[in-house]
Amino acid sequence: MKRIMFFLCILTAFVLKAQELVPLNEKKYTDSLQTTADNQRNSGLSRADAYFLLSSYYRNFDPASSRKYLDNGKALMGKDPFTAAKYFYYEGQYYTDQDKEKAISYYQNAIQAFSKLKSKESDFYLALCWYNYGIAKKNTEGYPYLIKTMLEKSIPIAEKHGETKVLGFLYTQLALMLTYNAEFEKAGNYNTKALQVLEKTAPQSPEMFFTYLNMTSNYCYQVKADMGKKFLDKAEKMISPYPDSSSNASFYYNKTLYFVSKQEHDQALQAIDKGLFYTKKFRMKLMMQMFYFHKYDIFKKQKKFTEAKNLLEDILAEKTLATDLNNKKIMYQHLSDINEILGDPVQALVWQKKYSKLNDSLNAENIKLEINKIERKYNTSEKEKKIAFLNSEKNQKEMEVNKKNYYLWVLSLVLLLIIILLIFLFVIYRNNKKLSEQKEINLQQKIEDIKQKEELTLTKAILEGEEKERERIAKDLHDGLGGMLAGVKINFSTWSSAHLEAKKHGDFYKILDQLDLSIAELRHVARNLMPESLLNFGLETALHDLCEFYIRKDLDIYFQPINIEKKLPLTIQLNIYRIVQELLANAVKHSGASNILLQCSQSGENFLITIEDNGKGFNKERQEPVKGMGFLNLKNRVNYLKGKIEIHSDPQGTTINIELSTHGE
Repeated sequence: MKRIMFFLCILTAFVLKAQELVPLNEKKYTDSLQTTADNQRNSGLSRADAYFLLSSYYRNFDPASSRKYLDNGKALMGKDPFTAAKYFYYEGQYYTDQDKEKAISYYQNAIQAFSKLKSKESDFYLALCWYNYGIAKKNTEGYPYLIKTMLEKSIPIAEKHGETKVLGFLYTQLALMLTYNAEFEKAGNYNTKALQVLEKTAPQSPEMFFTYLNMTSNYCYQVKADMGKKFLDKAEKMISPYPDSSSNASFYYNKTLYFVSKQEHDQALQAIDKGLFYTKKFRMKLMMQMFYFHKYDIFKKQKKFTEAKNLLEDILAEKTLATDLNNKKIMYQHLSDINEILGDPVQALVWQKKYSKLNDSLNAENIKLEINKIERKYNTSEKEKKIAFLNSEKNQKEMEVNKKNYYLWVLSLVLLLIIILLIFLFVIYRNNKKLSEQKEINLQQKIEDIKQKEELTLTKAILEGEEKERERIAKDLHDGLGGMLAGVKINFSTWSSAHLEAKKHGDFYKILDQLDLSIAELRHVARNLMPESLLNFGLETALHDLCEFYIRKDLDIYFQPINIEKKLPLTIQLNIYRIVQELLANAVKHSGASNILLQCSQSGENFLITIEDNGKGFNKERQEPVKGMGFLNLKNRVNYLKGKIEIHSDPQGTTINIELSTHGE
């Protein structure tokens, strides 16, 4: 157990490596990001996102490339607030291992920016910002502050959106912190929660992979390696298709832990060598030194004290692990012990003195920190006392001022009451006046409504009378006079074929043709009075026939029907037909146009008519088209269908728009 606690102290510098994970298939991932970033046809924001992710990927082993990509993303982000917030987040990541104060400043900016954006994605980034902010503050505030930040900030924000990959990642990281602080049972609980979330939401993700590894390490530190083996095997199954992934280093590190806990030193050394290959390839200095430290521990157990001593001195000289003074102190103690084992008491004493000096320095630093905390509390207390005293003086002066102003307030109150009374009386007078005016307006409105109803009733009666008269005349012409003339023509044709020769009696046959044309014109007049196509085939066909009738050699008419329903009541169809008939007749007669466009469309209860011509137009200031009988009939029919009409005319042509209600009767 003592050896486990020793490794946990060393590993506190290693615990929070993976702040943002990348897919196990790293080459495909980075190639895709590079393609997106380099493609000039992509939007600036999508390219900026790709650059930010590339910066995050390279920051641990290629800071120069990471900086370049971060600057490229910044240049493309524009004024988008979400992308600007992400820039602060990735700047904080870049400085996390280089300059803690800068990292803290950027994370604070990112937290402030994401807090203003209310969306699921911004909340995920906000949760990660708080997590990374806690990491940056860990060296000065300690692990309790970081764990508190995660439990009170990061995780609650992520939990708002249910089970997600981000929540699984945060559970895993919290479990990792608890493991390295020897809280194995609590760590196991959070690892299990992460496992349940990720198996549902992201079973093939790198978050799932690292959760398996965390489960393994937690069991190994409890000397329950056999229980962790199944999770190590699952992690191996995930990483085996990707031999070029940097995540192999983490896999072999946990494999080393497994063999070390099983006391299988030869297999552990093989795992260390494989892990070192990846740490060197991806310049992962911290993990590399951790592998070397395990190698040192194995050499020591195998009683290869000289090799162990040399390896520990190399680790100390490399300085990566020794950056943390607690780790440095532990290595001093081990060098003292191993020199004593090798029979070199002088060197053992040297290292022991370094250990004691550093230990005293750390204790003094801890005491200093405690003193500073107490001093801060004391200063805060003194400030609060001073503020309380100043507030007391302020209150005293305010009481004196209030006493002096008491009579002024009383006088002001009396004046205010008088003003309120006057205002109240004025409001009553004005309201009574407005009420009287409103009653007069309502009365006039009722009169207008009655007039409009009477006018509509009269219009309806006139239009219905006109249509009935047209129908009667049309029947008389078509069935009566038309039938008689048709009979006369048939009799003449029969008689002429028996008594006359076409060559000798041409004049007679010309008269017969004129009679035929007269019959056709009579039938056309009858159809115009009551169009048969409207009765038999509906409005759209009737309008099409109407347009065909007005087409001339020098005049083209284009008809565009849109969604005209066949189930419209006949009276509505007939009124629409008469309106279009009047519009076409006016355009043909007065405009002198060569092209006319008629568009009729229906949308629910609304029926729209638009007619455009390229004629000479008319001057509205000199002509009033509504004064003609045709236009008056048109206006009456539009009003009858509760519609409205708009006319636009200039020398280039005339456009008339009419909107009708199919339930306007």
